[in-house]
Amino acid sequence: MTVKFLISAAAAAVLTSAAVQAQDLATGDDAALEIKEWRVPDPGSRPRDPFAVDADTVWFVGQVGDYLGRLDLASGEIETYPLPDGTGPHNLIVADDGGVWYAGNRQGFIGRFDPATGAHARVEMPDPAASDPHTLVFDADGDIWFTVQIGAFVGKLTVADRSVDLIPVPGDRPRPYGIAIAPDGGVWVALFGTNKLASIDPQTLTLTEHELPRAGARARRLEVAPDGRVWYGDYAEGYVGVFDPDTGAFDEAKLPVDGYPQPYATGLDADGVFWLAMSGIDPNRLIGVDTVKHAEDGAFAFERDTAVPSTGGTLRHMHFHAPTGRLWFGADAGTVGYAQVTAPAADD
Repeated sequence: MTVKFLISAAAAAVLTSAAVQAQDLATGDDAALEIKEWRVPDPGSRPRDPFAVDADTVWFVGQVGDYLGRLDLASGEIETYPLPDGTGPHNLIVADDGGVWYAGNRQGFIGRFDPATGAHARVEMPDPAASDPHTLVFDADGDIWFTVQIGAFVGKLTVADRSVDLIPVPGDRPRPYGIAIAPDGGVWVALFGTNKLASIDPQTLTLTEHELPRAGARARRLEVAPDGRVWYGDYAEGYVGVFDPDTGAFDEAKLPVDGYPQPYATGLDADGVFWLAMSGIDPNRLIGVDTVKHAEDGAFAFERDTAVPSTGGTLRHMHFHAPTGRLWFGADAGTVGYAQVTAPAADD
């Protein structure tokens, strides 16, 4: 049985970036991102990993609060749907049929919630060592690939029959973390406990490791550009990097900020800008890197370095919704919000 809690628009305070200025590092002009955030009912519940379904509906999880949340942008209202105590929902994605899939990070399962009926379903991990499903992503067929950080697996959930394949990740605490699907269907994973990325052949389930240039590098999340190159942020040493699978070559640059940036959440927009959330800075900041320009001339062009109005606390994951041009994030400061990074699609 699902119990739904409704938070009024008045209770969900809104923060905007109207007063936040940024310096465009590429041109020197003021170029602040428009950022808008909503405070959630329980600020300490660690709202995170929002997924926009359309221009008005955004789902997210309360990792500490054990709930699924839904923000209605038209009304400003937030609905929360409680999960069993100790679920520890870490991430969610929403299928075309409206089903909300989420990682039961503390109970070793992947769940599905049907908003139309209120029904919940659980897909248990076939190996008890895979106790902490972490980050989920759909492939082109609508099946789900996911990481298991502490258990050290990458998995595939075939939605049609709910079967799960688990691929062990070698090494001592490799910590598979961020995951992305390439245009050719290949699966890419950041091995946060090592200085490596991993690729997986979706047909054979063969895993291949790719060592980053620096021993101290720790990629946490990554994105794959339309040209197949893999972009990542180095959480440990403050770099942004790109790997070309065709040549095996890496290229990296220090992030152009003072302090200890700790790039964490990432996103890739429709214009080919790779976005990083710098979680080691107070307030957290968003910064973009033009991947198209880098492909053309090898230059790292940084842009629109903008502070998060709520301070962020930590931005852990981001989701780009192409029709609206919005990059969505959840913040440990107790908000769910977006940055307007591209123009909305013409028909939106």
